[in-house]
Amino acid sequence: MSKRILVVEDEAPIREMLCFVLEQKGYTTVEAEDYDTAVSMLKEPFPDLILLDWMLPGGTGINFIKHLKRDEMTRNIPVVMLTARGEEEDKVKGLEVGADDYITKPFSPKELIARLKAVIRRASPTSTEEAIDVRGLRLDPVSHRVTANDQPLDMGPTEFKMLHFFMTHQERVYSREQLLNHVWGTNVYVEDRTVDVHIRRLRKALEASEHHKLVQTVRGAGYRFSTKA
Repeated sequence: MSKRILVVEDEAPIREMLCFVLEQKGYTTVEAEDYDTAVSMLKEPFPDLILLDWMLPGGTGINFIKHLKRDEMTRNIPVVMLTARGEEEDKVKGLEVGADDYITKPFSPKELIARLKAVIRRASPTSTEEAIDVRGLRLDPVSHRVTANDQPLDMGPTEFKMLHFFMTHQERVYSREQLLNHVWGTNVYVEDRTVDVHIRRLRKALEASEHHKLVQTVRGAGYRFSTKA
């Protein structure tokens, strides 16, 4: 079954172009031209991904993501922001509020499809493997659940994949570029700064149980996952 993508864009020519490009690649698209219409489409069958413009009639993409994250049924739907706002501060704001990626207009259809594929791939459950347990932090790739001392933790698909990579590659330092390649995949247009944003989000998800201390910054080198101080 093809992946279902909700395209939220108020400019009709851009929205139609996006839907055309996506449908040519085998995706199923649904459209929303404003904030309220987009919210009304958050129902079954839920989209597999949301392509979201920053500025919308009736609200902003940032507020839409906040609405998305408040509902248990929709909080894990990956979001790619598509906007003309290209300043680094805006990108970081979009990522920190919960977006999984950020594409600045103008963009190429090839870049768009590559990024969407990468985000969808990260949102899919990791291959069937044994659950991993490190000091009470347990990650199950089959059920796509993370628990800390038997208490469920909530994290996005990118943080899940990053944690899975760390837990299966302990005690080794990885640079931002290496993490991009392992977690996001090669030939994907993602900035190094994105890694820092997702590291912060991962640590925040692990903070209540103090497992955030396992994700360590190695000054001038990158990050490692370690049970040693």
